[in-house]
Amino acid sequence: MVGKYRVVTLCGSTRFKDAFLEAQKRLTLAGNIVISVGLFGHAGDEEVWTEGVKEMLDDMHKRKIDMADEIYVINVGGYIGASTRSEIDYAAASGKPIRYLEPVQ
Repeated sequence: MVGKYRVVTLCGSTRFKDAFLEAQKRLTLAGNIVISVGLFGHAGDEEVWTEGVKEMLDDMHKRKIDMADEIYVINVGGYIGASTRSEIDYAAASGKPIRYLEPVQ
């Protein structure tokens, strides 16, 4: 499996921390370089809610999408919030392939 690795950025609500970690593990073992979130604000990382931090993290995540070959959306139960929707739209506008954990309705 040594060779050229695809870069995949994970997107989705940070309330799904366990799903992020599972996808990161599975995609890494499949031979991808995985870029994920740095903090899980909806799963206890309170620093996210400090003034200016969420805006910085949202912008930073768009740069992570820029570095990726594709994005992988963690849409547990079909849930896609406003931030994730903006990341999907950004990736689509950039011509990045978009894959989903669960089928999209």
